[in-house]
Amino acid sequence: MPGCFKKTLFALASLISFGSSILIVVAMGTPKWMTGKILCKTGADLVNATDPELVKFIGEIYYGLFRGGKIRQCGLGGRRSKFTIFPHMVKKLNTGLHVMIVMFLCVAIFLSLISFGFCILNAIKVPYQAIKGPAGVCLWNFLAGGFLVLAITSFMAAVKLHHLTERIANFQENVFQFVILEEQFENCFWLCVASATAHAVNLLLIAISGINFPKIKTKTEEANVTAEDIMY
Repeated sequence: MPGCFKKTLFALASLISFGSSILIVVAMGTPKWMTGKILCKTGADLVNATDPELVKFIGEIYYGLFRGGKIRQCGLGGRRSKFTIFPHMVKKLNTGLHVMIVMFLCVAIFLSLISFGFCILNAIKVPYQAIKGPAGVCLWNFLAGGFLVLAITSFMAAVKLHHLTERIANFQENVFQFVILEEQFENCFWLCVASATAHAVNLLLIAISGINFPKIKTKTEEANVTAEDIMY
């Protein structure tokens, strides 16, 4: 049986692994990975709008991995619309990269749950096989964190290198052209970053669990036997 200290560490690691999988699921299901401001360039050019008038042509956009929405401002007031990435819009994006991001996150969820199970196992008993022990827990956490890092960097590449926001903003826009004025990563993106950090914390906890701390020995008082004690 593992000691109380190791039980506590593995129990904490199991909670972190399960929490990590929940964070990824929430991030994937929420359409707030990116937000930005979009300028209706065509409308602004038609009326030759100056700086004070450009406000009438600046809209907003937000999106996640599966859906999003935008507010079009082309001089006649804001028009709200929602869209879905799959199955139509993904054809206009970098399909392979977007699908890879989703796959990386799905694999990370699966590995997080495996890590959760292995942590529970190590909190209950000491496994005979090394792969089921702390080494296995480290492996699954390392792989889960690695796939999360791949998903995060792939999404950043899609946004910065493949102009993901601009492609989404101009999807099925036959008349107006939109230009991205600013964009920023939102909470759901940072949830994935937090999930990757959680697996790094787990690796630290497993490393601490392998440290053999010296036991504190208490000195037992030597019994002083006297002649009076022997009489009784």
